[in-house]
Amino acid sequence: MLHNMYTGWDKLVSDFNVFLKLEKILSRNSIDAYISDVKKLKSFFEVIGKDIKPTEVKLSDLKHFIEWVNKLGMSSGTQARIISGIRGFYKYLLLEDIIQADPTVLLESPRRGRKLPDILSVEEIDKIMAAIDLSKPQGQRNKAILETLYSCGLRVSELTTLKISNLYFDLGYVKILGKGSKERLVPISSRAIKEINLYFEDRRRLPSVAKEDKNIVFLNRRGKKLTRVMIFTIVKELVKKINLRKNVSPHTFRHSFATHLIEGGADLRAVQEMLGHESILTTEIYTHLDSEYLRDTIIRFHPRS
Repeated sequence: MLHNMYTGWDKLVSDFNVFLKLEKILSRNSIDAYISDVKKLKSFFEVIGKDIKPTEVKLSDLKHFIEWVNKLGMSSGTQARIISGIRGFYKYLLLEDIIQADPTVLLESPRRGRKLPDILSVEEIDKIMAAIDLSKPQGQRNKAILETLYSCGLRVSELTTLKISNLYFDLGYVKILGKGSKERLVPISSRAIKEINLYFEDRRRLPSVAKEDKNIVFLNRRGKKLTRVMIFTIVKELVKKINLRKNVSPHTFRHSFATHLIEGGADLRAVQEMLGHESILTTEIYTHLDSEYLRDTIIRFHPRS
């Protein structure tokens, strides 16, 4: 083990900062968030009066830390993000041979008494897609809807209000009007672009389109905007058709989108940004990340890319 002077918090956090800057080439906001997560752990030991170096931290210490964070009333999403930051720190220490074992390996996020939503595997999503009858008039539309839900992680309301004028297929983005009328750019996969373009051929053949819905992407057979209930019905019928014993709703595609990205190694802050979530932390951890970085995250970590 290294000399005490080189295993103290300030030295190792400073080295971690340099590593993130040079090796990971992360944005300033992402680096600040990682460092802030590790400093929370240091603060915890100061609060409980435990003089312990980063290299001496055990799984039991980390469990106590998570209980402490939980009692502070932070949301489970925020707690998951803090854990992710600390995992990154210990992965770095392991990589640099400063520690021999990673204490975060068995660290779990605390359950908040809420049942975790069902997540679909990529295979299950493909099965649902394959169950769509493309010979039916609305078949191609439904395929485009599900592919867009999954590729972009949209809320149902964001999907039903998606506008043709907000599709930037040449750039690989769609502009979404989210909660509180906040706009965000979301990368869209080439598969979703393909399915929407195929659907547009059917859309052009609609007998008429309601004047107020001319700019809306997904329409019903009467040329009007789809309701949320209609999207739920489409999903429920397909899930029933393949006998999938999971509680699946349109929102499940959004959860699966985020889960698959994070499991693939995507940065939690980038996923947060793509989902259009608000931060509840007073510190500006989730400030805006540039769209190139988000696009790079989707391309690297989304199963559809």
